[in-house]
Amino acid sequence: MKRNSRLSAFLHALVHMAHRPDHPMTSEAIASWLNTNPVVVRRTVAGLRNAGILSSSRGHGGGWTLARPADTITLADITEALEQKLMPFSTEAESPGCLVERAVNQTLEGVKDEIEHLLKQRLASVTLADLAAQCGEGVSAHLEKHHGH
Repeated sequence: MKRNSRLSAFLHALVHMAHRPDHPMTSEAIASWLNTNPVVVRRTVAGLRNAGILSSSRGHGGGWTLARPADTITLADITEALEQKLMPFSTEAESPGCLVERAVNQTLEGVKDEIEHLLKQRLASVTLADLAAQCGEGVSAHLEKHHGH
């Protein structure tokens, strides 16, 4: 998984799934797209399954599919299911007795709360279908050509 976050990596896979909802994808296929191991994919999709975003079917032709329509899945849902941290900084005290650190962390905590609130609002306003629509209809043809299924 070369991307710097599981969120962007799995959004990639979920957008592909949104474009081809009737074609289950195996953990191996998802892993090949994300340049990672199928075990990592299975561990990660467990959170998406538990959140009702993905469902799986077994046997020949089985794999992962969206559990509900893409227009009902928000980026906030996905972020929460992946337990993805989006903040680039922490306000955890390293030297609790330091007055300067306390002042800095107190100020940053207020900024962090405001950023998290705005970020959650924005992520909740974008659905997987919105993201898939930005990619255009050519994605399905690209999938046929490059990934089979």
